[in-house]
Amino acid sequence: MSNIPASLRYAKSHEWLKAESDGTATVGISDYAQSSLGDITYVQLPKVGAALKAGETFGVVESVKAASDLYSPVGGTVVAVNTALDKAPETLNSAPYDGGWILKLKVANPAEVAALLDAAAYGKLIA
Repeated sequence: MSNIPASLRYAKSHEWLKAESDGTATVGISDYAQSSLGDITYVQLPKVGAALKAGETFGVVESVKAASDLYSPVGGTVVAVNTALDKAPETLNSAPYDGGWILKLKVANPAEVAALLDAAAYGKLIA
């Protein structure tokens, strides 16, 4: 059974988003995604300042099984990336909701956050 924190929102492409009160959001991949991928060996991060649209590819995660595109759950501007993943991509496996965050965005349209799946709906998607 995958860990699906109720405090987060989820994209159908298995990214999670944690909205902050200052209009930013933290993005990573779900426990289900990291489990499906297996041992993660590399993460391609976007550049700080990059403008992303909802659903747009922003990077790649590679594992012993496959390489998978990462998709932005909402539109916005990248304000930070988790450079620790350059040296320790396996953090996505061990702590997908904590140390394994991938990027932080300044959200362009808060309505896009509300349109993402809640934990219950995401749980049904992956069941």
